Amino acid sequence: MPREVFTDDHRAFREVVREFVAREVTPNLPKWEKAGVVDREVWLAAGRQGLLAPEIDVEYGGGGVRDYRYHVVRGEEMARAGTLSPAFNLHSEIVGGYLDDLGTPEQKGRWLPGFCAGELIATIAITEPDTGSDIAAIRTTAHREGEDHYRLRGSKAFVTHGLLAGLVLVAALDPAAGPRSASLLVLEPPLPGLTVGEPLAKIGLHSLDTVPMTFDDVLVPRANLLGEAGAGFRYLMRYLPRERLSVAVASLALAEQVLAETLRYCGLRSAFGRPIGRFQHNRFQLAEMATAIQVARVFTDRCVVEHDRGELTPEQAAMAKWWNTDLCADVVNRCLQLHGGYGYAADSLVGRAYVQARVQGIYGGTTEIMKEIIGQSLPL
Repeated sequence: MPREVFTDDHRAFREVVREFVAREVTPNLPKWEKAGVVDREVWLAAGRQGLLAPEIDVEYGGGGVRDYRYHVVRGEEMARAGTLSPAFNLHSEIVGGYLDDLGTPEQKGRWLPGFCAGELIATIAITEPDTGSDIAAIRTTAHREGEDHYRLRGSKAFVTHGLLAGLVLVAALDPAAGPRSASLLVLEPPLPGLTVGEPLAKIGLHSLDTVPMTFDDVLVPRANLLGEAGAGFRYLMRYLPRERLSVAVASLALAEQVLAETLRYCGLRSAFGRPIGRFQHNRFQLAEMATAIQVARVFTDRCVVEHDRGELTPEQAAMAKWWNTDLCADVVNRCLQLHGGYGYAADSLVGRAYVQARVQGIYGGTTEIMKEIIGQSLPL
């Protein structure tokens, strides 16, 4: 079914991204997976190609096009290559959205040129060791220190690309203003008192370095406060639907690519005298997956349109994330079974997708949280 959500400009951009991924990402992925971190050069290459900041104003080095669909194209092409690393979407869509919408002219002039060029890799530090999806329970504090600084104390967990980050967006509480007084501060590592821990030994996505961070009386200039003091939770609620849509987009693209690879394999692999795709059980499995993906595609594209209009609701984003991440996990699991032992190989597309699909129902808000958001929106 043709996708009407994209224009010729988006399709041309897709070709640029696809060529970039084939040239810069896919050949280097095995090396990065062994090293546990990507090379900084790929970020610089992405910056030179104009892939990191399509929505940022031209004066700062961005594309100057207020169109979320360019992020969608980039996210889909990364997922179809079988990788979520480097996390361009986290840098560009998520942190970039905060910086672009909330930053002052002075802050934008300071950070965005390096951000667009890939010289300053940006990440976000919200989750804490004991909070998980409960962002209202964060304990990291930011005390006012004189007129010009905040003193940051606490810790964060699961900080993506924390080894490389030159900008870290941190949510912290003002202990004098109550439990919902979070503010957003931008840190520029390295800093005295900021400790970046050892990367988490994950079951997959090894090149997507994921680290804890500890803040031991870190002094942060007041000029690095993003938006209004005490408005952090409001900002997080505003931008979380975008983050969840980003995960939904990548999950569906990964499911589509794994199914395409499985269809090819089922046409080539023979057993008992005929291609395995000719067995009725396998055909039915493939038909079920193809149908489920197509139905999800229509809803997801609609969510993209709604987001571009500024009309995407939290429950729509939650529906897309829950449905697509569950669908991706199911498709990858069934496709691995159809591949047999070859699907279990760690360096195969299906093998990599198997571990990637599992985490997509966790980060950005767990499946259970998505269902709670949807449930609360119902007229009960």
